[in-house]
Amino acid sequence: MMQTESVTHFRIRQDVQAMHAYAIQDSAGMAKLDAMENPYQLPPVLQAELGQRLGALAINRYPGARVDALRAALGRYARMPAGCALMLGNGSDELISLLALACALPGASVLAPVPGFVMYAMSAQLQGLAFHGVPLTADFELDEAAMLAAIAQHRPAITYLAYPNNPTANLWDDAVIERIILAVREQGGLVVMDEAYQPFSSKSYLDRMARHGHVLLMRTLSKFGLAGVRLGYLMGPQALIEQVDKVRPPYNVSVLNCECALFVLEHEAVFAAQALAIREQRAVLFKALADLPGVRAYPSDANMILLRVPDALRCFVGLKQRKVLVKNVSSLHPLLANCLRLTVGTVDENRLLLAALQESL
Repeated sequence: MMQTESVTHFRIRQDVQAMHAYAIQDSAGMAKLDAMENPYQLPPVLQAELGQRLGALAINRYPGARVDALRAALGRYARMPAGCALMLGNGSDELISLLALACALPGASVLAPVPGFVMYAMSAQLQGLAFHGVPLTADFELDEAAMLAAIAQHRPAITYLAYPNNPTANLWDDAVIERIILAVREQGGLVVMDEAYQPFSSKSYLDRMARHGHVLLMRTLSKFGLAGVRLGYLMGPQALIEQVDKVRPPYNVSVLNCECALFVLEHEAVFAAQALAIREQRAVLFKALADLPGVRAYPSDANMILLRVPDALRCFVGLKQRKVLVKNVSSLHPLLANCLRLTVGTVDENRLLLAALQESL
């Protein structure tokens, strides 16, 4: 029988022992509306075609030239500006970790508005960088004065601006973003525009990225429809990408991930139609939520809606009892008190959500 010992006996970092692991909710038997996934699967004909492609792969070999083909295909799909390069990650999460690793100089820090994506702070901590979160305003807008003051004080190596933001789902004022980007440049830092929800957004920073030599743009295929494949990509000035790419593990994207991504880019129109359906359902869902008494639905440019209710825990439990799984974000930050985050689902899922929510209020 294996002997059990306290983990404190081993040389595991104290801050790691104090951390909480990223929690994934059990979704068995539920309408899964907690993780901003595309609710649509591939049509059966494409499923069969993809299966044949994957079955023919040489999985006994390390990934090779097909990864280069994927980088080129993503560059064309994203309309990557001239003079820029692109690197791949195992989802955006790995890219965030690699950026922190590449910038982990003594005394370096990461800065981002909060509430925001939890991996900015977690990756900074794991790589030994300080994290500075700057609270948004009560309406989830950028606090320009506070951001500029924090940039001047902390001189962050990396500043993250999610466009749109998670979990608030909103875009921020373009003029404020530009002033923040200029302030970061004066301090010698990088700005990463995180466009994870770009397929559902009315804007992109892509066309403005070329104005700046210190701005990187990060995207993922997870929200596009490949959450299970785990593929993110980072675009920016070639000289910058080349430096960050040096810390990327070799063969970090498998041949299976690579071929799946190439396949869906060949069928881009199918996923564009899915994104359109999600945007249309977002409008329907937002209108219905806004009509519920005691409920405030915040405008969204993503495939999620942030909702403030009288009692988030009661609503969350009530929804779960009715087989609808959402994300209770009320404990993540004081600004999110009594807030739930809902993924925009299919017509049937959204109807089920609305009925369950009415009964749970």
